[in-house]
Order: sequence, then C-alpha cells, then structure tokens
Amino acid sequence: MRNIKIIALDLDGTLLNSDKQLTEENAAALERAAAAGAEIVPATGRFFRGMPEFIRELPYLRYVISVNGAQVYDIKNQKTVCSSEMPWERAVSVMERLDEIDVIYDCYQDGWGWMTKALYDKAEEFAPTIHNLKMIRTLRTPVPELKEYLKEKGEGVQKIQIFFKDLKLREKMLKVLPEEFPDLVVTTSIVNNIEINSKGATKGNALKSLAEYLGVLKTETMAFGDDDNDISMLKAAGIGVAMGNAAKEAKAAADYITDSCDNNGVAKAIKHFLENEQ
Repeated sequence: MRNIKIIALDLDGTLLNSDKQLTEENAAALERAAAAGAEIVPATGRFFRGMPEFIRELPYLRYVISVNGAQVYDIKNQKTVCSSEMPWERAVSVMERLDEIDVIYDCYQDGWGWMTKALYDKAEEFAPTIHNLKMIRTLRTPVPELKEYLKEKGEGVQKIQIFFKDLKLREKMLKVLPEEFPDLVVTTSIVNNIEINSKGATKGNALKSLAEYLGVLKTETMAFGDDDNDISMLKAAGIGVAMGNAAKEAKAAADYITDSCDNNGVAKAIKHFLENEQ
C-alpha cells in the first residue's frame, strides 16, 4: 500500500462525471483515502465559491487548489496558503488584445468572476453547454467595462478566461497568445475556452507549494487530471494519473492511465495504488 499524503484532483472530466456529479464509488474511495490519512485536495480552474457545494462540504476537505493554481486556500482557517496573480496592468493589456477578435472574456479576482456587461449579455452565443452558460450567469458579476473596473480597483488578477465560437480561431490563439504574452501561462480546460494565468500560477506549482507547506515528499503525492491545465500537476506529483477520457497531452504526461470519469476512474486508480499493494 502506497503512503500517499496528498491526493490532488481536477473536478470536471476527472472526479466529476459528465453530468457534473460525484458518484457513490468515487465518494467512497475518497472517504477511505481520507480516513487513511491522505489530504483530499480539489485542484480546479474554478475559484473556491465556484466549486459545487457538495464538494465544498465534504467533511474531510481542508485545502483546495483553485483558479489553476493561482491560489491554495485553507478552508478551515479561511486563509490563503500561497497565491500567484498577474498585475492588473498586464491583465488589461491582454484584454485589449482580446478586444480585437470575436470572443467574450472574463476574469477572476478576489475569488469571484467579473465580466463586461456587453459580453455577459452575449454569453449564450459562446457557452458550449447549458452547464457552462449557467456557470457564467451565476458566477460572474457584470460590470460596465471590465478593463476600467480593474484600473479602478488596482488589484492583481487571478485568471482571464476566454470563450470562442470559432474553434479555428481558438487553435490559432492557443499558438499566438503564448508568443505575445510569454510571461503568462496559456492553457485550456474545455472545448472552446482559453485560460490565462500568471507564470507561477499552475496546478503543478500549487501542488509543490502545498506539499512543502505540509512537509510532504513528492513521492507521497498523487494527482488526477484530464486536460491541458492539469499537465503540470500530473508531472509534479509522485503518481500522475490521467483519465481514460483525457486529452492525449495529459495522457502523455501521466504515469498511469485509469478509466474514464464516467466509469469511476478515480476510484479505480485509488484502489490500484492505495488499496491493492502490500
């Protein structure tokens, strides 16, 4: 049995199934792992309050890696363990570039989503699913003009998220944006989005920082993921597990490939590594 002290898990497409639910099998596996002494750590592109309530209320949850690693949050003490944000000036320069193309975008700041109202009103045209549309509607506050709002607040930005209608334009911008903004990290987590964080804000860096904070060795960490923004975490963990439904790049970065999110892949990998070995 492996001595695993941190299990970091992406949510959408990983711990949660396609219906955005936590199955009984996955829930039971997490509960057993927590009882054995592992810290169960959601690692998500969402901010903490944007996580499903049934995840936030898991009784054994203490830490969360949020906003793609821009924040590691101590739930019990309601404090930030570590953070990495982009200066508001840099965020505004990215947004000025985005104004040149046919997209909508928002940003996360202070653990909440903010969006220009004119873009917020167009969300239905750009959201790939009803679920994504609901998240935009409920987890963003529209403001008259986002760039002006950021200038007025003068505070760091945790993440910029961009939604595309034209997937060919998205593919182009996945190549262009890292060249134009080499000081930032450009990733993706759903079929039609791009996410931009500060250089230090990756799930992998966040996992390393949390492990160091808790005095946990790399060999005592395990991570699950399915998409581009999980790759750094899969590489940083002692055991990186990609889902059966994962993108090929995530699978290539992993040490082990489990079943899909719809077939309890998390539970199966926990059983394989933590419960089957002597």
